[in-house]
Amino acid sequence: MFHIIIGLLLVAAGTVLIFKTEWFVQNFGTIAWAENNLGTSGGSRLFYKLIGLVLIFVGMLAATNLMTSFLMGTVGKLLIR
Repeated sequence: MFHIIIGLLLVAAGTVLIFKTEWFVQNFGTIAWAENNLGTSGGSRLFYKLIGLVLIFVGMLAATNLMTSFLMGTVGKLLIR
């Protein structure tokens, strides 16, 4: 039950980050690395949206209790021989 609540909170945070990107840019500023490497027209905005997508993805994995399976199926092969 706890993983469902955490997952839904992460999905909600990611959704807010995607829909309110301009608010985050105005209040927290731009990110120099993103501006240099992700393009000059909205590099920081794209970076905030990508962080939001990652939060939604991790939240869905946590809510469905598939985090361990996903990690073992992808990077687990590199760590365990």
